Amino acid sequence: VQLQASGGGLVQAGGSLRLSCVASGSIDGMGWYRQAPGKQREVVAVIRSDGITDYPESAKGRFSISRDNVKNTVYLQIESLKFEDTAVYYCVNGFYIGRYYYPRQWGQGTQVTVSS
Repeated sequence: VQLQASGGGLVQAGGSLRLSCVASGSIDGMGWYRQAPGKQREVVAVIRSDGITDYPESAKGRFSISRDNVKNTVYLQIESLKFEDTAVYYCVNGFYIGRYYYPRQWGQGTQVTVSS
C-alpha cells in the first residue's frame, strides 16, 4: 500500500489545517506522526479500523484524526496551530496488537510550517 499525504503548508499561528492521506489500497489502523527539526519522530494520533481514536496527552484537544474507509483516506485536523507544531507530518498504515499500535508503512510526509 502506498500512502500519499497532502495538505501541509505555511500557516500563521492560531490557524488551522487539515492534512489528508490517500492510500492506494485497503488500510488497517492508521496514524499520523511528525518529526520536527532536531527532534525524534513522535506519534500525533492513531485511529483503528473501527474508528476508535487515540492521542498522546500532548495532542489531545487540538488534533483530530478521522477516516473514510470507502475512500481509503485518513485525515488530521489541527486547530490553534502553534510554532512548535512545525514539522514534517507522516501518515502511516499499521496495526494494533492489543492496545499497542505498530506502524508498518510510511508515507512520504508533508511539511507543516507555522509562522509566529
